[in-house]
Amino acid sequence: MFVPDAAGADTGRRMRERDLTDFTFRTLRTADLTAADRDLMQGLFATNYRQANSAYLEKSFGTLGFAAIAAFDDVPAGFALGEMRILDLPRLPRQTVALAGICCINPAFRRRGLFGALELAAMRGADIIPEGRYLSAGRMAHPASMRTMARNATVVPKPGVPITPWQREVGRAIAAAYRTQQFDDETFVCVGSGTPIGYPVMDIEVEPEEWRVFEPVNRDRGDSLLGLCWHPDAPDGW
Repeated sequence: MFVPDAAGADTGRRMRERDLTDFTFRTLRTADLTAADRDLMQGLFATNYRQANSAYLEKSFGTLGFAAIAAFDDVPAGFALGEMRILDLPRLPRQTVALAGICCINPAFRRRGLFGALELAAMRGADIIPEGRYLSAGRMAHPASMRTMARNATVVPKPGVPITPWQREVGRAIAAAYRTQQFDDETFVCVGSGTPIGYPVMDIEVEPEEWRVFEPVNRDRGDSLLGLCWHPDAPDGW
């Protein structure tokens, strides 16, 4: 199994002033991942999370349709899972939905914009281009991973704002798309299997207010928080 090492860190230092054109990207169906691809991704997962639950990642390969993998020279730089789908949601037939999955970056290459580039590459795998409004969804491990979504005025859940019946209906439908076994539509917590997914190896610098929606999340149980937001705006009544 690949685990980023000192060689990767040295490579990262060499590319301080470079942009993403120096990275190579591959997007492929998760059904077509080779054993080497899976080992590479498991290694990055183990580097990003303490007590990384390899079974959780394997299950994710069967949940989302596409993986994007980035490398710098011959050093694995990161990966993301995701998929763009057309779903029939409550009151929203044939709605375009961007389902974001886990994204792990080699620590040597963080803060280079790889996270967004990899998620976008995975989303483009299905060749579905949103025409007009679309819904973004993701299961979040901590407030830092939700920060971009939280800036969107349409985000659910939002601290201090009750979740409406329609939002709960949509939340249940999206949780089902992620094959979540148990979903709490009052808190938007995706209840875990009883085993931790893992604990992020990073400094989480967030404000106390950002933790409020994560208070019901039990990471020891393997919980995550479902987040939803609309682009460019929400449908009437949202």
